[in-house]
Amino acid sequence: MTAIILKLKRTLTPQQIFMASAFVVNVGNYAYNLLLGRFLGPRAFADAVILITLLLVLSFVAMTFQLTVAKYMVELHSRNQNSFIQQAYKYALMFGLVLGAAVVIFAPELQSLFQTESSLMFTIFGAAVPLYFIMSVNRGKLQGDQSFVELSITYQFEMFWRLGLTFILLSILPVSPAIIVSIAIGVSFIAGLFPFKKVRRASFLKVDLSAAEKKSILRFFLLTAFYELTQIVCNNSDILMVKHYFDSYDAGLYSSLALIGRVVYFVTWMFVMLLLPAVIDLRKRGEDPIPVLKKYVGYITALSAMIVSFTFIVPEFAVTLLFGEQYLSIAPLLGWYALATSFFAISNIFAYYFLSLDKYKPVIIAGIFGLVQVYAISLFHDSLFQVTIAQVLVMSGLLVIQLGYFMMHQKYAKSANRLESTIRLH
Repeated sequence: MTAIILKLKRTLTPQQIFMASAFVVNVGNYAYNLLLGRFLGPRAFADAVILITLLLVLSFVAMTFQLTVAKYMVELHSRNQNSFIQQAYKYALMFGLVLGAAVVIFAPELQSLFQTESSLMFTIFGAAVPLYFIMSVNRGKLQGDQSFVELSITYQFEMFWRLGLTFILLSILPVSPAIIVSIAIGVSFIAGLFPFKKVRRASFLKVDLSAAEKKSILRFFLLTAFYELTQIVCNNSDILMVKHYFDSYDAGLYSSLALIGRVVYFVTWMFVMLLLPAVIDLRKRGEDPIPVLKKYVGYITALSAMIVSFTFIVPEFAVTLLFGEQYLSIAPLLGWYALATSFFAISNIFAYYFLSLDKYKPVIIAGIFGLVQVYAISLFHDSLFQVTIAQVLVMSGLLVIQLGYFMMHQKYAKSANRLESTIRLH
């Protein structure tokens, strides 16, 4: 894969290579989950999914470091970049060590909480956590330097090593599948460190930043952290809570349901990524970004409607095709889960739109509804159907509120424009 990327470098721009690579990585990660579900069966798959979910949570947390490093690699003067990166590695490593140690120390409690077969899976995962934060700072530096080919390679290495090593070890080692998955995840963190962007040692240890720069970095870091926390709650809390409230077999069934239903989210994500730069560019030029927003909302709504319709019309076919007949009992829930995901995907594009305009209220709204989702599942979990319908109701509420905020914002903007025009005329 690396050779292919380097060959494509001669014909495609680095940005195009990264977009293509991101697509391949997403497909690979999705295939990884599907193959695990088929290979392990519902009960063993439930334990493996806990690790995969924790990995997703970890990626959201570490993304805070990556985005902060990428942003300020561009904005800081060259005299401060090396010192800033050294400090970023230091704080990322410290945070990773604390978080990893917490996972290792509380591994028995995590085993009890999520009803897993072994606590060793959490111990191995926790020991590898610091590597992920180092990897994220390295990726942030590559991203800030616009070294998109090298950035693509780090993602490819991580994905392919995890995919290949998991199934090789599952075939040759007679140990718990969850422990094998945890080992493969840890090794993939090491693989994802390459290529490693070395940092020239700065002539001074203290970052020579102004008070305004420090305030800007801290503000961006905290806002990004809050946003990523929102994504964690909305995307992963249901799987973790189901694993807590239900037995391993039902939790495995639900995990397959979530994986299929989230096709909506992953398919529409590319449009979100295209929306952000378009809105920022139009804003810089003083043009109205609303037509672009409406276009992408239309695309996502149309795609979501197609997928949801498919999951309601032929749910058995979808489940059998992707996971096999042993998961057929969750087929009646598939359309409802896809509907909840569609509501979240559409509302999410409004949050990203306002983020690009430096407005953060929609992110706070999403965070509130993420907590509401957790509370709703804690109240209604007598069956997987109750859990699924609770999410449909909560996510539909989120979409209504986001649409309401957008309409109010547009009404206020039109009133402000009319007032400004009136002042100019007089």
